[in-house]
Amino acid sequence: MNNMKLEEKNFPALYQAADKASIDAQCVYYFALRCYLILLIVAAFVSFYWPKGVYGALLSAILFLVTLGILIWLKVQKPEDIWYNGRAVAESIKTRTWRWMMKAEPYENDFSEEQTQKEFLSDLKAILRQNRSLSSFLEWNPDLGEAISVEMKVVRSLSLAERLDIYKNERVDNQSIWYSKKSQFNKRKSKQWFIVSIVLHSAAVLMLLYRIKEPGATLPIEIMATAASAVLTWLQAKKHNELKSSYTLAAHEIVLIKSEYASINTDNQLSDFVVNSEAAFSREHTQWTARKND
Repeated sequence: MNNMKLEEKNFPALYQAADKASIDAQCVYYFALRCYLILLIVAAFVSFYWPKGVYGALLSAILFLVTLGILIWLKVQKPEDIWYNGRAVAESIKTRTWRWMMKAEPYENDFSEEQTQKEFLSDLKAILRQNRSLSSFLEWNPDLGEAISVEMKVVRSLSLAERLDIYKNERVDNQSIWYSKKSQFNKRKSKQWFIVSIVLHSAAVLMLLYRIKEPGATLPIEIMATAASAVLTWLQAKKHNELKSSYTLAAHEIVLIKSEYASINTDNQLSDFVVNSEAAFSREHTQWTARKND
């Protein structure tokens, strides 16, 4: 059994760059959205507690202008698009990388190593050409490594049994654990934010009912309503419920994939196994991206 460990730093430099661009854009998008929602709540708070003061009105106006600026910036810069384009490029490269290392279609042993390397590099160039809009967000430094790392070449040179072992441990099992953890994480977060939403909406309703009884009462209903709307907006952006379902389905599909492992005895069988597995791994991401773009 081969104990070789593959890390993401061993993948092509283009993968590293696309992955980083995606993660950075995701962080920027959620940071901007978080600031937008928090400032809306603060503006509602200021308007409620200083409704007639000049400074209160001025501060509220400034806060609303800032939130408007954030909204315009999100619309113009579209960090969410960079996030998803970067993820699409990174996942496409990862799939191609595993196919190449496993000698799976279209990188079988039918051609020389030099030819398969050229074919692999050509595919990476094609992926980059198809996503030119991402090119300005891709960074380069020597630490990103090469297009084909030494570790990738070592894996490809291993025997059938060793390659199969590495694919099962480093790809299939890794994906199974990742999807399982992500499914549980999104289930937990969905429940937590649902409880927060219920509490805020309930508080707003109770305040409205109390105001009916005591018309002269001063209650922060607007603040509660704004906070409840902010929570709903955050939930829509994070899509915990959809991701939980999607990740759970992917995790179950991987369990079925793993059952085919024991019957692989030839390079052709390994190639089919890898092609089918990679199609399953990319299906969740493709479906999620499609839903995101609807």
